[in-house]
Amino acid sequence: MNDARRSSRCCFTGHRPQSLRRSEDDIRVDLENSILAAVREGCRTFISGMACGVDIWAAEIVVRMKEQFPDLHLHLIAAIPYAGFDERWPEDWRERYRALLGLAEYVKVVEPFCSRAAYQKRNEWMVNHSARVIAVYNGQSGGTRNTIRYARKQNVPVSLLPG
Repeated sequence: MNDARRSSRCCFTGHRPQSLRRSEDDIRVDLENSILAAVREGCRTFISGMACGVDIWAAEIVVRMKEQFPDLHLHLIAAIPYAGFDERWPEDWRERYRALLGLAEYVKVVEPFCSRAAYQKRNEWMVNHSARVIAVYNGQSGGTRNTIRYARKQNVPVSLLPG
């Protein structure tokens, strides 16, 4: 990956809503502040894993900021683990997901089919294409913790927000 492009990219990781210990409103405030801090440090492209919860909330914030502040030239990349990722979701989440896919400058589909490995491959792809990670983490094992560990192993800085 081109280091100049990577240096202006940031990705998100975090839990699904049912695993979070804080309110959506509180997490959204923290995400917005962290995104603004990343923008001040030169990030212009944000990569979302597009899962329900933190990923979609962060992507929605990026899209809103992109519309409010067009001079910042912000971009959204949607990194999805496999085609049909949203097939079993509740309709309200599917609508939000599909709207965001339509607003993303690039959609990366990591694997053609569902598998356990697809999620980790998606997370590693996001870290490998980012200069920093914004993580909403509740301390539990799972994909968010694995992504944080992978980022640290790759020497990619992680901004931790309580989940």
